[in-house]
Amino acid sequence: MKLQVRKLTYAALSLALALVLPFLTGQIPAIGAMLSPMHIPVLLCGFLCGWQWGFGVGLVAPILRSLLFGMPKLYPNALAMMFELAVYGVSTGFLYRLLPKKPWRIYLSLILAMLLGRIMWGCAQYVLLNAQGTRFTLQMFLAGAFINAVPGIILHLLLVPAVVYAMEKAGYILNGRKE
Repeated sequence: MKLQVRKLTYAALSLALALVLPFLTGQIPAIGAMLSPMHIPVLLCGFLCGWQWGFGVGLVAPILRSLLFGMPKLYPNALAMMFELAVYGVSTGFLYRLLPKKPWRIYLSLILAMLLGRIMWGCAQYVLLNAQGTRFTLQMFLAGAFINAVPGIILHLLLVPAVVYAMEKAGYILNGRKE
């Protein structure tokens, strides 16, 4: 029971950070939104708590933030992000637990999760935009998922592994622990 309470606490903290971080990065002119601040807590939640909690936080965060603060715009942005972030949480949690316990597994889990999440975002955008009669092209996908996201990708590759590694060393990773 104690482990589940700790996981719930980490997940709640991750959700709170996902709601608040965009306010901080929004203050950075030109690249604030490109840093993808909501992604960081969801990625960390998957690593720290496991795929189930990462999935839940990823699913809820964009919709909750849209409903509470009006950003991201609910349709199609928050809905597409909901799928993207859910895949981030599931992928980091699942891959981190599945891969051999070597230092490179943090990076491999993160990179694969980021690729899978961006592909899911593209699929969701395609369906949502086509449902309203708007085309979603390959160029739009590449721009939205990779080209415009370069600052966020770099930030995630620098920050997330450092935090996960520090949490490992401190014994705070709950992913894979038995009660």
